[in-house]
Amino acid sequence: MSTRTNSQTLKLGLDVLLTEKRDWIQEKSVGLITNHTGVNATLQNNYRLFAEARECQLSAIFTPEHGLWGAVQDGIAINSRGEVTSSGRDEHPLNVPVFSLYGQSMRPTANQLEGIDLLVYDMQDVGTRYYTYISTMLYAMEAAADRGIAFIVTDRPNPITCNAIEGPVLESGSESFVGIHQIPIRYGLTIGELATLLKVERVPSCQLKVAWMHRYRRAMWFDDTGLPWVPPSPNMPTLTTATLYPGLCLFEGTNMSEGRGTTKPFEYIGAPWCNGEKWADQLNGCQLPGVRFRSVVFTPAPAAETTKYAKQTCHGVAIHITNRKCFRPIETTIQMLSTLTTEYSDHFAFKASHFDRLAGNTWLREELSNGNSADAIQTRWTQELQEWRDSTTQYHAYD
Repeated sequence: MSTRTNSQTLKLGLDVLLTEKRDWIQEKSVGLITNHTGVNATLQNNYRLFAEARECQLSAIFTPEHGLWGAVQDGIAINSRGEVTSSGRDEHPLNVPVFSLYGQSMRPTANQLEGIDLLVYDMQDVGTRYYTYISTMLYAMEAAADRGIAFIVTDRPNPITCNAIEGPVLESGSESFVGIHQIPIRYGLTIGELATLLKVERVPSCQLKVAWMHRYRRAMWFDDTGLPWVPPSPNMPTLTTATLYPGLCLFEGTNMSEGRGTTKPFEYIGAPWCNGEKWADQLNGCQLPGVRFRSVVFTPAPAAETTKYAKQTCHGVAIHITNRKCFRPIETTIQMLSTLTTEYSDHFAFKASHFDRLAGNTWLREELSNGNSADAIQTRWTQELQEWRDSTTQYHAYD
């Protein structure tokens, strides 16, 4: 049974801040950390709402990976126009300076924060550790703390629900921009709850406030909220993509295409040397919960320099979610990788450093390379996930 509500019922943290919490921004010079997903239930842009608010002055906009408009491919240093950045600064149509936090600097600099009293973070996350928007949030929290600037997070839904957690917890010493803290790959918190955890564990001096949502429930998928889906990045077009992403993103650290350059990123996995029909039969034989596999042929377009097998015909599988409540994207991906390491050992390869960054450890790749079973591998993170679940209940703001 759906838990569907509608956009007039669920109230985003953005709307809470600009109505009942308006005193938080009273007479403040605001730096807004956002992108194209920073809209309310009627698709009004947050930067316009702040610019029109009489209580405060919008002084600067800070943007994450993919830029203000979400139009730039992954891993490209940018400014607000989607160009390769030189100064890291550009002008917005509102005549407000826009600073990229994915260019020359990954965090707001002292010069950029000059005259700003308050940083507000408002954009849509996807509930997965390697999605870099949470890294941008932590770096901005640290920069704000260093300068004694208050920090507000306007909470938004975790689109793949808060009720499921999966994957290994990142090991200490394996931190990177795609693994900012010791959290599981699928961490089961809203962005406001995660910010609260990061304040306690990483930035205790941060003057953090969270504008919590109204009438949000932890079991909600994004399409239960009644809110319009705005693709958070170029290769995150749908909620289905976001549901697959916690697992299938690991294929970025291999020599197989993860479907970038097609209309089905993270739904298609393949390579020129793969036998898609054989692989699909093998995977369907595993009877993994909530998913079926279909052989597919696709040709990635050269969307970016990093697009694998651009203009080459790839054979592989399409992943079809049949029951998202029991589907486990990371467990599914581990089984997929396990079959590749045994059946395609002459062709399949890990890009070791990148895979390890995404996994948050080295042991996952080593276990797969050694032919250990998917079930045995998954038992390694069972206990740490239970410990994570128990330790993070204190940060839950919703039922």
